[in-house]
Amino acid sequence: MATAVSFSPDAPAMRADPYETFAELRENDPLHRSHLGYWVVSRYDDVRGVLMSREDFGQGDFAENVRLFYGPGFDVMGQPAYKWLSEVFLMQDPPHHTRVRGLVTGALTARIVRNMEPRIREITEMLIDRFASRGAADIIKEFAYELPVRVMCDMLGVDPEDSRLPAVIHAISESFIVFEARALTADELKTANEQVRVLQEFFEDLFAQRMKEPRKDLATALVQSGGKEDSLSHAELVTVAIGLFGAGFETTAHMIGNGLLSLSKYPDQWDLLVGDPQSFATNVVDETLRYESSLVATYRTALRDTELHGQRIERGSKVLCLIGAGNRDPRVFDNPDAYDIRRDARKHLSFGGGIHFCVGAELARLEGRMAFERLAVRLPGLSVQTAEPAWREGFLFRGMSTLCARW
Repeated sequence: MATAVSFSPDAPAMRADPYETFAELRENDPLHRSHLGYWVVSRYDDVRGVLMSREDFGQGDFAENVRLFYGPGFDVMGQPAYKWLSEVFLMQDPPHHTRVRGLVTGALTARIVRNMEPRIREITEMLIDRFASRGAADIIKEFAYELPVRVMCDMLGVDPEDSRLPAVIHAISESFIVFEARALTADELKTANEQVRVLQEFFEDLFAQRMKEPRKDLATALVQSGGKEDSLSHAELVTVAIGLFGAGFETTAHMIGNGLLSLSKYPDQWDLLVGDPQSFATNVVDETLRYESSLVATYRTALRDTELHGQRIERGSKVLCLIGAGNRDPRVFDNPDAYDIRRDARKHLSFGGGIHFCVGAELARLEGRMAFERLAVRLPGLSVQTAEPAWREGFLFRGMSTLCARW
């Protein structure tokens, strides 16, 4: 039965703490009809069911999905940022999604990721060496972002000291706002359009170099992947690289920061990790992704008329899946509002599901495990400021812009 529960992703309270609203929706209005024109699902089984479905839900018509927020006259493909987003394989359905994802996963296999562990450990130690003697650091800027950025640079063959890299990182944070399930302001959209072009120019140059001078890196592997009929075009290479680079550091950085915040809120959990880093570091990754997910929500489109909770969802309707709500569903997780690294949290929804399951999940797990393990070993007295976290703007991606750590 519908209730008076109100859901608005840009409400100020949602940035500070969305979980009270999530709980109200999950328990009282599990299939919520938003005033913004889309459905909202919040229970674990419903979120998982939508994400896993291939017949009932997918990405649908990209332009129509965006016009839901702006109105029927909005020129979606006339906006460079939205045009880029429309070409990301994550936002597409088969057969194009299948072709591009297959080529990407072929260049990012589990074997390749496993073989990266020594290098990721080396990068992690190097970063900790930089601030360990100081007794304090902005752990977001000096570690949580630096680690995945340097790993992605290593993979793609990008020089981490390239003078253009700070502009590229800034461009990702400014342009990825197009993932948000809302209309952007005129200034936000203008900035996103400008910053996507910065990204395109950087990666166009990278792939042009690799075509002339191949190396043993992911950029070269992407250039050489596939046969003559299914290889990636230059434009597709650029689109994939932007998506991999952005997703590869943005969500992983948030996971590390969110994990350290949670461990300081629950100091007994930090003590468990310090007592046995190798045993608990992997659990920290999964429990963090469950408790304070880097990805709070994602959306799908009904590919045909279907039904949930006795209500008809018409073909073409947009459905927002509240991953953060499903991850705290008491039907699946005991005492879900507590952070407990002893639990088995591997059933969390933060890597998505079905054909859109995160292609970089294993890499993110490895980076997170290494980060939490080495910090616990090297800085056992570490704690972070837990009062009034500096949550970044936006709804879909949850993380902090800064986080003061001391030890």
